[in-house]
Amino acid sequence: MNKPLYQEDFYAWTVAQADVLRRRSANEIDWENLQEEVESLGRQQESELRSHLIVLLVHLLKWQFQSERRTRGWTHTVAEQRTETARLIRINPSLKPKTEEVLQDAYDIARIRAARETRKTKDFYPVVNPFSWHDAMTIGVEWKD
Repeated sequence: MNKPLYQEDFYAWTVAQADVLRRRSANEIDWENLQEEVESLGRQQESELRSHLIVLLVHLLKWQFQSERRTRGWTHTVAEQRTETARLIRINPSLKPKTEEVLQDAYDIARIRAARETRKTKDFYPVVNPFSWHDAMTIGVEWKD
């Protein structure tokens, strides 16, 4: 028994489905798998937002709770992650209402990563996220030479 193209060669399946869509041949569309993949694309955007926020929160935690170890690199990382986050929201404005929720979800992982990177226990950092969306995107982290 042959496997469906979707299971056997995903890339070939995407090329074939793009062709079917381009030709507007509705009777050839793999509706079930295409629906799953389109939903997956949306989840990927939210996941990308979460990833940027994790990195941002890690550096904000380190900045706030280890001021004696601050580096210029932390400042650059914060700026980069804020820029990437803002870009993602700009090109996917429907993510904006989810930002606070995703930020809170990202905090648990950020806390663990910050602990690992600083060789502290995760209990060194607050259990509750100390940063609102506004704080995370605007709080000052300027490097002073």
